[in-house]
This record gives sequence, structure tokens and C-alpha cells, in this order.
Amino acid sequence: MLVIKFLMIIMKDIKKIRTPISIKDIDDLRVGDKLLISGNIFTGRDAVLPKLKRKIIENKDKPKDKILVDLGGSVIMHTAVSDAGIAPTTSNKDEIESSIPLLSEAGVRIHIGKGSLSEKTVNSLKNQKSIFVVTPPIAALLTDSVKSKQIVDYEYEGIEAFFKLEVENIPGIVAIAHGKSIY
Repeated sequence: MLVIKFLMIIMKDIKKIRTPISIKDIDDLRVGDKLLISGNIFTGRDAVLPKLKRKIIENKDKPKDKILVDLGGSVIMHTAVSDAGIAPTTSNKDEIESSIPLLSEAGVRIHIGKGSLSEKTVNSLKNQKSIFVVTPPIAALLTDSVKSKQIVDYEYEGIEAFFKLEVENIPGIVAIAHGKSIY
């Protein structure tokens, strides 16, 4: 309870947004804005994001249903999903960061993780009208925001499978937006 009270103090002036995320939503956000994100978000990290990237490239000229989900206006959190909970992993690992430009082009508007990203990725986010959000690395708080979970693809990857989560009030701070970065 103390953690939640602390977060409420530091998270005053919070902007609440819900998926799907529109380009207008992104245009209205600035580096340093505090967010509560609700709706459906996807998860992926080292094992799944390179596979998802390959699938998008291989099916570029085919119907969108080939990747099983519509990524338009979506949010992807760089995390695994287990019974112990969720917490962001480092987003500047090559397997993760190299997927961000293509996923943004495919419609992902918000990438949630931790750590700084390269200037090339910052520019790609700007060009694709996407942003990068960092969350507090407090697994218990983040996990409490998850209302339901469902494996979408790559089930054989276990906790690193591609999940769809229904979330309510995932906290975050805009770290990269419109070519600007807090790093």
C-alpha cells in the first residue's frame, strides 16, 4: 500500500490513455508525461520479437491476419509473462531494439521497457509516430494491473511467448517522443 501511495504522489498530473492508441494520442504526449495505460497490450522480448519481426517481413504483401493480430494502435511491453508476474526487461538489447522500427511501422504506437535507445531508434520512433515509455521496475504493482492474459503466438517459448494482456492502469513515463529523449 505504501508503494501505491508513493507512486500516486510522484505520478500526479497523470494522463490516462486506452488502447488502441491513435496518432493524435501520440501527438499530445511529451517526454516526461506520466501515463496510466489501460486496454489490451502485447508482450514480447528476446525470444519472440525477432520471430515476430521475421513474420512481418515474410508476410508484408499478404493479408494482415498472417501475424494473428492487428498491431495498429497497439502497445508492446518488453517482458515475459509468468505466474510470478511481469516486469520490463532492458529494451536496448539487439534482439529487442532491432524490432522496434519494424513493429512501429506495423502500427505499434507505444513500446514499454527500460533503458536508453540508440539515436537511430529514436529517429525511427519519431518517423513512425510511436513513442517509448519506461515503467517502474516494480513487478508486484505491474502484475496487479493485469486483468487477463492469453497466448497469441509462439506458445513453445513458455513465459517468453507472444501474449495479449488486458491491463488497467499500467504506470509509465514517456521517455522518448517526437525525436526527444530523457536519456
